[in-house]
Amino acid sequence: MNKVKLDNIIFGDSAIPFIGGPCVIESRDHCFGIAEKITEITSKLNIPFVFKSSFDKANRTSISSFRGDGLDAGLKILEEIKNNFNIPVTTDIHLPEHANAVCDVVDIIQIPAFLCRQTDLLVEAAKTGKVVNVKKGQFLSPYKVENIIKN
Repeated sequence: MNKVKLDNIIFGDSAIPFIGGPCVIESRDHCFGIAEKITEITSKLNIPFVFKSSFDKANRTSISSFRGDGLDAGLKILEEIKNNFNIPVTTDIHLPEHANAVCDVVDIIQIPAFLCRQTDLLVEAAKTGKVVNVKKGQFLSPYKVENIIKN
């Protein structure tokens, strides 16, 4: 089995890391409260933890749904959480240019399931040298995921 190391977290090891947090960054206080509680719980249980929240939730079912406060405000909050709680952070990206914009803050770049076959997005994320978490879309056969990794 392939293993990926991120600081003291090893993906593919016996301990399964927990990636969690609010779907979208609603506010600094909201994210801090959630990060604090999850960090407390995962520390007690000795579970590796990565905080995840999106600066922009671009895949909403309604055009009027809240999407977040945007890239700059979101990255500032994620950076504060990372530094304050000493935990790795991740966020979704939706455009190729987001890869370089987030790579100085996040530890993992996440590709949303509905964008898992977007070649330019995947290539730019890989170019950063960061760990890339590609969520598999329901429309994609498990056997085709291999193409994401190889290309």
